Amino acid sequence: MGMVSEFKAFIARGNVIDLAVAVVIGAAFGKIVTALVNGIVMPVLATLTGGVNVSDWKIVLDPATVDAAGNEVAEVAISYGMFIQSIIDFLLIAFVIFLFVKAYNRLKRAEEAAEEAPAGPTEEVLLLREIRDSLRK
Repeated sequence: MGMVSEFKAFIARGNVIDLAVAVVIGAAFGKIVTALVNGIVMPVLATLTGGVNVSDWKIVLDPATVDAAGNEVAEVAISYGMFIQSIIDFLLIAFVIFLFVKAYNRLKRAEEAAEEAPAGPTEEVLLLREIRDSLRK
């Protein structure tokens, strides 16, 4: 089997297509959650913290200064605000994925329960019972 035909067989598999669709939808969903966090959650949080943008939160270890030659020396700071914002993004995405998986599992369990419901006897069993009953007489 040539490489091209192997590649075609690989791409034609359903799970590869499903994975590609999931990646595209996941990327779009990530953008939606980031817009939600940046446009709604963070402004509310900034209002609660006195108007300070969360992404600007930092601990300044060494403030910006001007050296003897008049050049500005940048501050040294630990910027933890963007980290907190990324954690909020992650938690929202993880929560929504949890809700989708929970709903999917509930539907799958209901589907499996419907499949496991005992069906009536097959035609062969009914025919064999009739033969058995007629032989008993």
